[in-house]
Amino acid sequence: MGCRECTDKGALLRMVLIGGSLIPDLRGRLPGRGAYLHPVPSCLEQAVRRRAFNRAFRGPGPFDLAHLREHVERIAQQGQQAP
Repeated sequence: MGCRECTDKGALLRMVLIGGSLIPDLRGRLPGRGAYLHPVPSCLEQAVRRRAFNRAFRGPGPFDLAHLREHVERIAQQGQQAP
């Protein structure tokens, strides 16, 4: 979504819009329209700059990104700590 690269679905993070907040859908089973993003901060920031969430969720926004941003940053930190 942010970087527009095509990749395997398993390498992407699905998110859904619930009550104005973008929520990571870790199991891929939450109801509603979903969108996919690489779980890296740079891809998330590109999506924000391009207003990709507005298009993906067919709404004007603004969307609360706190849960999504926290999850992506946690994944990035875990990746940096791995040997």
